[in-house]
Amino acid sequence: MAKFGELISVQKPVLIDFYSDLNDGATTIQTLRDVAAALGDSAKVIKIDIKKNETLAEALRVKGNPTFMIYKNGEMKWRQTGYQEADALINLVQKYI
Repeated sequence: MAKFGELISVQKPVLIDFYSDLNDGATTIQTLRDVAAALGDSAKVIKIDIKKNETLAEALRVKGNPTFMIYKNGEMKWRQTGYQEADALINLVQKYI
């Protein structure tokens, strides 16, 4: 989890998608690509596999799939479980830039 702490402790917003390969279709992948393209270098967009990172998912109480979180300077700013449209995610992240 030390790497996770480093990952979220940056000054720009970090959008994280906690997902599982079992339930994650191409739609979420394309959504995140669209978000990353729109935000460019002003934010980070990351996917974390719940099954490969069970300890982290449990520590953050990730129960649903997908679960999105926005961190900035190591602090969680926003969290939502369930599919999100690319435009909604872009607007949310831009609030923290």
